[in-house]
Amino acid sequence: MFSRRFEQPPSSSHNKSFSKSQRLGRSNSSFSKDAGVSKRRHESSRRRPTTSSSAMPSESPSDNSISAIVTLVVGQEQRIFAAHENVLAASPFFQAVLQNQMLDSQCKKISLPDEEPEIFSSVLEYLYKGDYYPRLVHNKKRNSWELEQLPEEARHEPTIYHHGVEGELLKDTVVYCAAEKYGLEELKRVALRKQGLQSGIQASTILASARYAYANTPDTDSKLRAHYLALIIRSRSTFKRSGTMQLEMFNGGTQLFFDLFVALCNHVDDISTASTPRTPRSGRPF
Repeated sequence: MFSRRFEQPPSSSHNKSFSKSQRLGRSNSSFSKDAGVSKRRHESSRRRPTTSSSAMPSESPSDNSISAIVTLVVGQEQRIFAAHENVLAASPFFQAVLQNQMLDSQCKKISLPDEEPEIFSSVLEYLYKGDYYPRLVHNKKRNSWELEQLPEEARHEPTIYHHGVEGELLKDTVVYCAAEKYGLEELKRVALRKQGLQSGIQASTILASARYAYANTPDTDSKLRAHYLALIIRSRSTFKRSGTMQLEMFNGGTQLFFDLFVALCNHVDDISTASTPRTPRSGRPF
């Protein structure tokens, strides 16, 4: 999978969790400035949409008045969402499901028992608004992407509880994997930009999220995986001391650690090449 060389950013000091100095906002600089956020994003809207029973986002395309309403039953608790059919049809996944349903246009229903309601809420928010809470903001002075500044009472947790792993995962990683499932390439780019823009994440959560990313993305999709490899290498002193890392490696079961081995070898090779003195044509070093 990682046949090309793994580019490793400079290392920095580390703590048990990851501070602001260890954010990986720049690790996704290969994307153009306009690639991260859809043109449909509404800068003036700062409030998070309601995610509980059957309330729909307030902002919607102009032709929604003639579009059927689809009921979505999400998660083990069977949370109810509602959305316009033409909005859901932007996703190849939902378009196929709706086309296969032999139901009356007034009673369309989709069940998503394995999805987390909080994640589906973010997906639905993106489909209506082009981004999800908290939104991306481009810092023109630094030429970098940041998360919008929120008042203290509106702060959100960067992790969610996922019933599939019975533990905490980074929300943006789960959103990325949901976007992969639903065929939303632009949402994948938005979620990828948000990776690493949070601080105070424990090593165990990073590893669990990396394992989840490997389990829910194809081998051909290396961008999210490369982000986690870069993060672990960049914070290698922390992970070296982490008993969680030792347990993860002992249990194995994923491609993660072979990819990490290759990435570390590339990193060491790069350091060795940079520190080797140049040799003149006479064969004698300078």
